[in-house]
Amino acid sequence: MPIPCARCSTPLPKWELATGDRAACTFCSAPNTVRVFPALFVRRAAVQAAPAFEGEAACFDHPAKKAVASCQQCGRFVCQLCAVEFGGAVRCPSCMAGPPVAQPADPNVTTLTLWDSIALTLPLASLIFYPLNFLAAPSAITIAIWKWRQPLSLVRRNRWRFVLAIVIALAELIGWTAIIVLLIRGIISGIGAVRGAQ
Repeated sequence: MPIPCARCSTPLPKWELATGDRAACTFCSAPNTVRVFPALFVRRAAVQAAPAFEGEAACFDHPAKKAVASCQQCGRFVCQLCAVEFGGAVRCPSCMAGPPVAQPADPNVTTLTLWDSIALTLPLASLIFYPLNFLAAPSAITIAIWKWRQPLSLVRRNRWRFVLAIVIALAELIGWTAIIVLLIRGIISGIGAVRGAQ
C-alpha cells in the first residue's frame, strides 16, 4: 500500500522511506516525515487457503477452506486466511476484534458450554413443571444477557436461541404477573363482597 504525500497525495518513494523517516514528494517536492512498520518493506506471497475435503477440519468463518490451526483463545478452527499470529499465539479474527476473553486453562479445549441451549431449555422445560417457570424465566434471561458476547461453540452457531429464550421467558413472566394480578383482584373483590354482606 503506497504512502501518500501529505500535500498532494502522490505516492511517496519507498526507497526513501526504507532508509529513514523523511521522504520528499517526487511531484510537489514537499518534505514528509513518515514512520512506517518494517512489514511494509517485506515482500510476501499472497495467502491461499487450501480447500477442505470431506473428513477434514474446516475453518469456522470459511467452511469450504481447510483449517490449519485453532484459535488459542476460543478454540475455533481457522484457515490460512483467518489465522492471526499475535504474541506467539494463533487467534481468530473475532477474538482479535472483540474484547479480551479469559483464555481457557487447557489449550487443547475441545468443548464449550452451550449457554444458548441452556438458556432456551430452561423456560421450555419449566413449561412441563409450570411452578418452576417462576424461577426458570428470570434465570434464562440472566444467562442470555450474561453470556451474549462469549463464543457459543467451536462450530458455527448464531444467537437465535438466546433471543427465543428471552421471548419465551418474558411471556412466562407476563403470564405469571397476570395470574398474580387476577388472584389479588379476586381476593380484594371477595373481601369487598364479604364486607358488603355484613
